[in-house]
Amino acid sequence: MFNDIGPLELVTLVVLAVLVFGPDKLPKVIQDVTRTIRKIREFSESAKQDIRQELGPEFKDFEFEDLNPKKFVRKHLDDDDLGLKEIRTTFDLKKEVAEVTDAVNGSGSGAASSASSSSGSSGGSKPGRVDMTKNAETPGQDVRPPFDADAT
Repeated sequence: MFNDIGPLELVTLVVLAVLVFGPDKLPKVIQDVTRTIRKIREFSESAKQDIRQELGPEFKDFEFEDLNPKKFVRKHLDDDDLGLKEIRTTFDLKKEVAEVTDAVNGSGSGAASSASSSSGSSGGSKPGRVDMTKNAETPGQDVRPPFDADAT
């Protein structure tokens, strides 16, 4: 429960508790807190037992921690019925992205390269490449989309 509290934080909490409650009331406060925590745990365990009894014998190995989505997915994917480990080891994302980038740029081999070179070239740029810096309309012409008064 308190695995992430370091020694400095613990000392700070003790000093703060002594200052807030005083040295004479501090033991009573600690007893009350521990009693409350114990009651909450007992209530939680009894509620879990009641739910297990209501679910029936087919859910006897049901754990409430499995309801955490991360643990649920890990538990059901560790069986590897689908062959996911093989897919993870054979799939190289960087290689796939590099292949797609090469195909888009036209430097790849095969159909992507031949399709881009057969589409023609635009001006003085390399064949198969599109010059994104040129505007389609003539310079100096201000082209605006049509105004639709009903749409606004």
